[in-house]
Amino acid sequence: MLASSAVAGGLVGLAISFRNLPDVRVLRTYAPSETTRIYDVKGKLLASLHGEANREVLQLNDISPHLKRAVIAVEDSNFFQHQGVNLISVGRAMRANMAEGRTVEGSSTLTMQLVKNLFLSPERSYSRKIAEAVLALRIEQVFGKDQILGLYLNQVYWGHNNYGAETAAKSYFGKSARKLNLAESAMMAGLIQAPESLSPFVNKKEAITRQKLVLKRMLKLNWISQKEYKTAVNYPIKYGKIASFSRSEIPYVTEAVVAELTKKFGRDSLLKGGMRIQTSIDTKMQKRAQDLVTRESRNLRYRGVYADQMALVAVDPRTHYVKAIVGGVDYKKSQYNRATQALRQPGSSFKPFVYYAAFASGKYTPSSTIMDTRVGYPDGYSMYYPQNYDRSFGGAMTMRRALELSRNIPAVRLGQTVGLNKVIEICRSIGIKSPIDPVISLPLGAVDLTPMEMAGAYAAFASNGWYSDTSMVVQVTDSSGNMIWDNRPKPRLVLDPWATAALSSSMQGVITRGTAKNAAIGRPAAGKTGTTSSERDVWFAGFTPQLSTAVWVGNDDYTTLGRGATGGGTVAPIWRRFMIDALKNEPVEKFRPMNDFTRP
Repeated sequence: MLASSAVAGGLVGLAISFRNLPDVRVLRTYAPSETTRIYDVKGKLLASLHGEANREVLQLNDISPHLKRAVIAVEDSNFFQHQGVNLISVGRAMRANMAEGRTVEGSSTLTMQLVKNLFLSPERSYSRKIAEAVLALRIEQVFGKDQILGLYLNQVYWGHNNYGAETAAKSYFGKSARKLNLAESAMMAGLIQAPESLSPFVNKKEAITRQKLVLKRMLKLNWISQKEYKTAVNYPIKYGKIASFSRSEIPYVTEAVVAELTKKFGRDSLLKGGMRIQTSIDTKMQKRAQDLVTRESRNLRYRGVYADQMALVAVDPRTHYVKAIVGGVDYKKSQYNRATQALRQPGSSFKPFVYYAAFASGKYTPSSTIMDTRVGYPDGYSMYYPQNYDRSFGGAMTMRRALELSRNIPAVRLGQTVGLNKVIEICRSIGIKSPIDPVISLPLGAVDLTPMEMAGAYAAFASNGWYSDTSMVVQVTDSSGNMIWDNRPKPRLVLDPWATAALSSSMQGVITRGTAKNAAIGRPAAGKTGTTSSERDVWFAGFTPQLSTAVWVGNDDYTTLGRGATGGGTVAPIWRRFMIDALKNEPVEKFRPMNDFTRP
């Protein structure tokens, strides 16, 4: 005892020479970096995000007692007796190292190992060893043994980018560290010395040898019985798989979620904060959407449509949560997410925004007459004469019919009558944030928008004017289940209900009698085709009361898709196939009629 006190006192005295050592009291608020996990709407794990350290933190009481005993047995069997430094081990190691003239044996306690992992460099030198000892003594003065052991088990490196007991247990054995038995715990404890080379994924024979050494040590300490030893030695371990570097099965989703949350929390917090992110994504719907996009992309080639890319976004109008999002034909070939990042001209699929503005003005109904005749508007130093797709004129027709046939001249006339700034204001109110200029041809889609913006905006029409910010995230908690962000919908009425009902009624005619007969799905649905000049972008966006979906087809280099590529002929059939599959278990719902609402 006297010798122990003398040496301990000498080490404390050495602290004067280490004034620049870290203050161990910072550990009171220390939170190790922890892996963030992303789940679908039903709780299925989609992806894990982490920086350098893949870690999932557990409370000490939640870690298997077998693992705690095994680690202490092999790494520091006197852990509960010493005050941070094991003087017997120090003396033994010093004699061995001096005899060899180099460091051949360690003397680190669990506390010293924790110090090294948290505060010091991995270099081997006597000065670093003394610093370890000093800091270990300080930690033991501030923290209890259980706190130190908990920090250690959540901090230690277990190989294959697994930090902490929980992540390692899931990787090596496919189970939580809560459920590890004696055999599994002994193998994990044996890996700490050299986790990469001793890993059962690298050298199973050596891993088993180390496991037996740990079990023999526990038997020698009388921490397990002879029967427990034999049972553990003969236990047939079932191994898991290396999971630290696994990729998401639906990467366009996870990357879009990461982009959304990075804006809110910052990338560092997202990668290290141990967040639990519940998304609104329906995995079955998502995978079917991906398969559809891949398959239809090939089919378009066979039909003479030269399109390299496609994007699809499906939004629930009742919540404005995204249910599926596909950003391209093949993520392995291109990680660019066209669903959220590609700004493309929507063509005539923009017209509903103009028609809604007209209906909301109180001056028009779907039965109002509008002229499809030659007209010109001053545009700088020249005149702009809008043309219909077929270069013909239809004369007087109802607004409903003009929208069904996607006539350009009536849309431009309406834009000038209601005011383009009013149209832009409406777009802003339902989530469109991309730049929009009030050019005369705006009603024909002379603007660049994303498929996500189109699907979200159309969802506001489907919900009779109720809008929430379109999102893929339902909620975010920390690893203990404490709420960080409750993203439940906050619906607000931003559009006139009668005007949206009038628009939905007119857009149903686009499918039943107009340019999108190929989009008929056997239940009430509304939508609009979109085809830009030179066939560079073709769209179909549409909705039922339960789902709003936008599909875009085009090329990243803006080359033409080939003459004859249209929203109605090329994209509407793709939209139809997706919607039929996505809604097959949903009851048929009708749109609310105009007479349910008061006309403005």
